[in-house]
Amino acid sequence: MNTMQTADLAAGRGALGAGLVVAGIVVLALLIGMFLFGSRRVRNDDSRRPRPEEQPRMPEGGPVREVREHREPEEMPRTDERLTPHELKGHGNAGTRTSAAQERPRWDEGGSGGFGSGGPGAH
Repeated sequence: MNTMQTADLAAGRGALGAGLVVAGIVVLALLIGMFLFGSRRVRNDDSRRPRPEEQPRMPEGGPVREVREHREPEEMPRTDERLTPHELKGHGNAGTRTSAAQERPRWDEGGSGGFGSGGPGAH
């Protein structure tokens, strides 16, 4: 192998390396351009921000407060036949009624508070 052939091989590899760098830069520029185009398109498709006069307002009577009450479940109807869900009362508050006692239930004195809590429990 003479030095002329070795120089041609080295020059060919250098051009190939430079071509790969240029191709990488082109791909990177395309990816950045696609990202910018996509983010601009998403921003334009979003609904506009509401104006101050379109913001929600507080009710006339002031803020609405949470209602705390204890509720009792409705009694399960006693029948000899199996009932299907549509034959029972509704879910949520539709199947309950306001309890007569509105005090918050408390643990019995000396009670453990829960299974496995380590307390002696009620004896």
